[in-house]
Amino acid sequence: MTAYTTEGQPSAEEARTALTALRDEVAKAVVGQEETVTGLVIALLCRGHVLLEGVPGVAKTLLVRAVSAALSLDHKRVQFTPDLMPGDVTGSLVYDTRTSNFEFHDGPIFTNILLADEINRTPPKTQAALLEAMEERQVTVEGRPRPLPDPFVVAATQNPVEYEGTYPLPEAQLDRFLLKLIVPLPQRAEEVDMLSRHAAGFDPGDLEAAGVRAVAGAAELRAARAAAAAVRVAPEVLGYIVDLCRATRESPSLLLGASPRGATALLRTSRAWAWLSGRDYVTPDDVKALAKATLRHRVAMRAEAELEGATVDGLLDGVLAAVPVPR
Repeated sequence: MTAYTTEGQPSAEEARTALTALRDEVAKAVVGQEETVTGLVIALLCRGHVLLEGVPGVAKTLLVRAVSAALSLDHKRVQFTPDLMPGDVTGSLVYDTRTSNFEFHDGPIFTNILLADEINRTPPKTQAALLEAMEERQVTVEGRPRPLPDPFVVAATQNPVEYEGTYPLPEAQLDRFLLKLIVPLPQRAEEVDMLSRHAAGFDPGDLEAAGVRAVAGAAELRAARAAAAAVRVAPEVLGYIVDLCRATRESPSLLLGASPRGATALLRTSRAWAWLSGRDYVTPDDVKALAKATLRHRVAMRAEAELEGATVDGLLDGVLAAVPVPR
């Protein structure tokens, strides 16, 4: 693969080596969760956003902090609550008595990685303000647009089992997330490893003491994005992506299938995964590897399918099994 040619910038190979090393750095603080870490890296490569679904206590906050530290990126966390206002996230104008002028004070959204904790606990007005910033990558206050930093990724979380007092994201807003990643409970061996670290004095609040160091930064991400965007996709693979998305629209168990935006998202994530895997072309296996994470939040099951015990991932597995794979 050709190097990133801008003088003083890392080559594509150097960028891939750095991003691959990131997983080892995060593992110094977080046990397991390799798939979630890879999903966050893919989102950064695609300039997309991630919805993390998992019960409380599976290290979602620590994971985002560790990824930010390993990438030398700024991060902030916002706990979403029913009384959170849009200005609490985006920032607002504040009157300065010394100058008799209104000055804009940045909200926590002005960061590289924003952890939007329990996004479904805040009303739609605040959700919409965040999602508009995600789409436009800017905040408009009193008619003046204020660009957000680059890179900018929102990692929003939601609890899959507790819905009382929540405001579920509608399908149109869910569709703005590039990936939906399931953050699982650890395996027994992983949990024993985690407790052993805590017994030995591990402090989740001190990542530096845990040995997490920055192995990549904005320059590596720029080089990686340019290289991933140049990954070749054969017409047969493009057709395969379209066929998968069309199959979700025709499934009798799905009320809503993946939109064309879902197809373009699957193309982007497959390209990023292929590049991270060391190839300059996309294979059908790359598409399969990212299909569920890219599409599971873009489809909706029929009520009768839910009553029969079906799951979205199970239905997507059926679609992947039914659609012919190009040779």
